Amino acid sequence: MTDTVAYPVGTPGRAWGEAELAQWRARQARRRRYDEDVLPRIERLADRFERVCYGRLDYAGEAYDLWALSTRAWDPALPAALVTGGVHGYETSGVMGALAFLETRAAGYAGRVNLLVAPCVSPWGYERINRWNFDAVDPNRNFRLDGPSREATSLIALVQPRLGQFVLHIDLHETTDSDESEFRPALAARDGKPFEPGLIPDGFYLVADAEAPQLAFQQAIITAVEAVTHTAPPDTAGEIIGCPVVGHGIIEYPQRAYGMCPSITGAPYTTTTEVYPDSPRATPQQCNDAQVAAVCAALDFVLARPA
Repeated sequence: MTDTVAYPVGTPGRAWGEAELAQWRARQARRRRYDEDVLPRIERLADRFERVCYGRLDYAGEAYDLWALSTRAWDPALPAALVTGGVHGYETSGVMGALAFLETRAAGYAGRVNLLVAPCVSPWGYERINRWNFDAVDPNRNFRLDGPSREATSLIALVQPRLGQFVLHIDLHETTDSDESEFRPALAARDGKPFEPGLIPDGFYLVADAEAPQLAFQQAIITAVEAVTHTAPPDTAGEIIGCPVVGHGIIEYPQRAYGMCPSITGAPYTTTTEVYPDSPRATPQQCNDAQVAAVCAALDFVLARPA
């Protein structure tokens, strides 16, 4: 079934131009603060990790420095792992989970792996609780060198000097009810296409790389997270968000073809977490804890593999 209800911006059947983009921007109010919620926690971690400013965004006079935290004594002889959060700024537990991992669990991996963590890739989106950036671009479909997302190209530039060292990249996300009520309708309106309603899965799931799914790795993460929150079941078609389930709580996307964040390192082990914060069976703290559990399970699995 196709929903023909018009999104508040634009004309059904016609892709947005500059006027519609300006109208959409006018609807995006700052609802929380990157400099209050995120930056102080990054600063407090400076005694344990090297802070790396890897870019600066300036959107209509609003500037955001992009920060990552790195193992201070980076050892090229050790494997490296990239953890990213807030690629979609509205997905709160991705940001908070990445920070909580650094604050509470990262020390346990010292001397075993080099860590590079970018906890809030899209600060403008974080403040507006939005999936897109200032240009109505989805960063997680534009991770390519010539892409239109400055959030994505800045992160690519950050990891490029260390390509070949990464064995793991875990990207922390959420699937929310607002995907169906706001962001998918907005996408259809932006592109001049009809909105096709879908279902929001109730629970945690993972998105593996269709080209290298590493299902045992994905399953190890699912098992660890089930101690914190429940796994999303498939729908009656055996799918989650329109994709066939290939393992318990696991679906696949072609990461590189879709321009997704986990494609940027070439790591053999990659995954995208998807927490469900709107479930009546999960609290915000459980969502944050689930992200931390996922990162630790991913690291534990990779570090247990033969060198």
